[in-house]
Amino acid sequence: MNKLPLTLDLDALRSFVTGIECGSFTSAATRLCRSTSALSAQLKKLERQCEAELVVKKGRHLTLTRNGEILMGYAHRLLALNDEAQRTLRGELLQGEIRFGMPEDFGESLMPGILGKFKLQHPGLRIIARVDRNQALLTALDDNTLDMALLWQQENKPREGKLISQCQLEWIQHPDLDINKLLTEGEPLPLVMFENPCLMRSRAITALNRAGIAWRVVFVSQSLSGIWAAVQAGLGITLRTRLGMPGNLRVAGSILPSTGNLGIMLAQANATDESTGIMLGQLIEDALLGAK
Repeated sequence: MNKLPLTLDLDALRSFVTGIECGSFTSAATRLCRSTSALSAQLKKLERQCEAELVVKKGRHLTLTRNGEILMGYAHRLLALNDEAQRTLRGELLQGEIRFGMPEDFGESLMPGILGKFKLQHPGLRIIARVDRNQALLTALDDNTLDMALLWQQENKPREGKLISQCQLEWIQHPDLDINKLLTEGEPLPLVMFENPCLMRSRAITALNRAGIAWRVVFVSQSLSGIWAAVQAGLGITLRTRLGMPGNLRVAGSILPSTGNLGIMLAQANATDESTGIMLGQLIEDALLGAK
């Protein structure tokens, strides 16, 4: 008879996840209303079950090992299923209406599947979705015309919310556009951009100015589909993430200056039910992890 696989302790998994989210088991113990020694014992138990070291301490904070990173993805899903089962058995499925906003980058590539799955899990919840620019979504949250929104993280005026992920910004071009030739001949780099205000437009211009590279905006669009169409036509280069990038375009690589990462955050209006944000946020986080 084959030996049954060991069942991971869900309480220990919850302590593990909360400890990493809080940055320390002291803070996690306060959130979970348990002693620090109890949480440390649960972590040791989990490491014995996994036969692997899961965290290391760097200064005052905890950092995941490679095995810890792997387990974290499974832990979120296992806990989400457990919590969903408990809510279902207690008749606590979400009801009512939620108004959710997102940028175009997510509207086509990720959100249909995420919102569809969320609707299946909570059939009594009516979802109203809106795709718009970042600033318009921020304004809608402030006006309470949206309950929640997935946003590009603001740099100058950060808004309170949960940081879901980080995306690398990339210079994206048509393969036939010869960037090397333009730079060698001193021609201004042709840019395809959104209208201001735009986080990625600002990042692009700042990076090029610092590198002493001449540029000019040759195409301005109010929609992401317009951006992709102009780049596919070879009109210029744009700065975006790889989310939703058409297959016939490519990343320019290291020929142009790095522009770093851009954070993705989930923000919600003050009146929004917190449990809704937690559950929807987890679905989004899992989808973004799978998209990388």
